[in-house]
Amino acid sequence: MDILVSQFKWVMLVGGLITMTMLQAAFAPRAAFRMMFGDAPQGPLALLLARNWGVLIFLTGAMLVWGAFHPEVRPLVLTVAGASKLTFIGLVLSHPPYRAKAMVALIIDGLLVALFAAYLIATY
Repeated sequence: MDILVSQFKWVMLVGGLITMTMLQAAFAPRAAFRMMFGDAPQGPLALLLARNWGVLIFLTGAMLVWGAFHPEVRPLVLTVAGASKLTFIGLVLSHPPYRAKAMVALIIDGLLVALFAAYLIATY
């Protein structure tokens, strides 16, 4: 566990940068959603919400990058990011048509949540 705690900056940095890639949904929501889920949002409201979702995920990633360099905020950052990622995982798993297409994101987010939890337990 000591190596995880001592090197956790890199977990947060890489995880944050990967998470920040969803900013693409703010600029090209149809393309981002087709790539992620195999389906695109339809209608002006769906596009507005998809763009907002992309920005919120980007901000979660930016928070992880910030927390990588500020250990004093890590518990809050990891709790918020972990809750967000767990919510995404739960929602996608509850909708069978999207599971297979989103599997890469589900695995990455699941791994990050497990690492976040391990860090929080190790430093508690």
